[in-house]
This record gives sequence, C-alpha cells and structure tokens, in this order.
Amino acid sequence: MALLLSEEQQARRLMRAAIRAKRDAFFGAIGKAPLVMGILNLTPDSFSDGGRFGDAEAALRQAQKLLAEGAAIIDVGAESTRPEATPVSEAEEIARLAPMERLVESIDAPFSIDTYKAKVAAFAANSGAILVNDVWGLQRDPAMADIIAEADVGVVITHNRREKDADLDVVGDMRRFFDRSLALAAKAGIAEKFIVLDPGIGFAKTSRQNVAAIGAIGRLADYGLPFMVGASRKRFLGSLSKGGEEASLAGVIAVNLAAAATGASIFRVHDVAENATALDVFTMVRRAAAG
Repeated sequence: MALLLSEEQQARRLMRAAIRAKRDAFFGAIGKAPLVMGILNLTPDSFSDGGRFGDAEAALRQAQKLLAEGAAIIDVGAESTRPEATPVSEAEEIARLAPMERLVESIDAPFSIDTYKAKVAAFAANSGAILVNDVWGLQRDPAMADIIAEADVGVVITHNRREKDADLDVVGDMRRFFDRSLALAAKAGIAEKFIVLDPGIGFAKTSRQNVAAIGAIGRLADYGLPFMVGASRKRFLGSLSKGGEEASLAGVIAVNLAAAATGASIFRVHDVAENATALDVFTMVRRAAAG
C-alpha cells in the first residue's frame, strides 16, 4: 500500500510539473503576438452553443477543432454567465466538468477554467487547468484567491458589477475593482506574473460603457499586466452597427482588432479561425508599419 501511495504521489508531482510548464509557456508567449483563447462550453444553456459539447467525445472533438484553428488555450466553462442564466451548484458544475481530465490527458495544450467558485477552480486545477478565468475577479468567493495561490496557477481578473449604472464612470470603477482584486491576489500570494486583467465586456455595462472599457485598455497599461478581451457573440455589438445585428462575427472581429490596437494581448472567442486570421493580418501590418 505504501508503494502504491508513493507511485501516486510521484504521478501527481509529474502532473503538477507538466501543468507548471504549460503555465509558464503560455504566460511567456503573452505579448509576443495576439493569443486566441477558444471557448468550450460544457453547459446545456450557454447563449450560443449550450448543450453541444457536454459529453466527453464531443468536447474532445471541439477542443481539437479550436486548437487546429489557432487557439493558444482552451477555456472550459460549466456554468453559463449570461444575464438570464440559472445559477448552478458547485456539485453540478463539477459534475459537468467530468470530461476535463480526459481533455487534459488527450491533448497537449493548456486549458483554463471559467468559474467564480473556489471549489470548482480547485477541481479544475487538479484536473490540469493552468489558469482560472474568474468573471468576478476574486471578489465573489472569499476562498478563490487562496485556492489559486495553493494550486500555483494563473488567474484572469475580470471587472464586474451586480447591476448596471448608466451614470457610472466605468473606467474609474474598473480601477477601483482591479485595485481590490490585486490586493486580494497579493495577500494570498498569487504571483503578479501570472495575472491577467479583463475589462469585463458585457458584464453589467451599457453599450457606451462597453466601448469605453475597451478604449481604456491603453490607459490602464500602468498596471503592467496583460489584458484579455471577451467580446465574442455579445449582444451589445448590435448597438454599434447600422444593421443592429447582435453578436455578429464582423462586430466581434472589429472589437478585437480595436482592442489589440489599444494593447490587449488575449482574445476569448467562439469563432477561433476567423479571429485568429484577422489578428495575424493585423500583427503583420502593424509590424511592417513599425519598420
């Protein structure tokens, strides 16, 4: 029994070493070229693809597709964060993440977990996730920062609010929110080099505030941290075009290119191939212009 336990411990150490290596490689690539994060929803009720990838085989095929199209990391989610979504328990969210361990074992690529619950984050980290994408920026679950520090994984801190306020100075609110979140991260011992900020597009913001949040990325460069943008298939895009088409691919690409121009590094999307191509072209032209 002691020998078996020793073998299990060795296997766990090897797994953690592999996760750290993937984490370091991913964070080392940030800033060298735009990175695309492919969205993999294991939910029955996500606003665009709910129910399509809930079983392990479908999830594996979709992850492989996203990587082939140019994703640098796969973001796995098991609870919809759309405004009308019904919250699920930790147990239900973890049950939906059953395919994750197989994904990590079958595909040599980094995975992140889209959750604001500490126990779910711990499960995903133990399954091989290198990054926790927390849409509440460590401020919803008091245990989240400590769990991330203990697991030695990265974190995306997303700006969020419980309610919209059309009169709000959204950029000032982002600074206050990020300052609180970064204080929580520092207290828990999360290394700053493994932190990404996200302006929280579509989270309790008006269309005007969403645009302002994207435009503010350059002004928030004084944090010295990379930014991720998640505008993919968001409804507010309809208010920005003459046709008023919500969640249009053209709108998503336009927002991502604008965000890249202001300094964003990571782009969370459903349509990987189209966004990856657009960002590649953007990068080539920008480098040529810089001489």
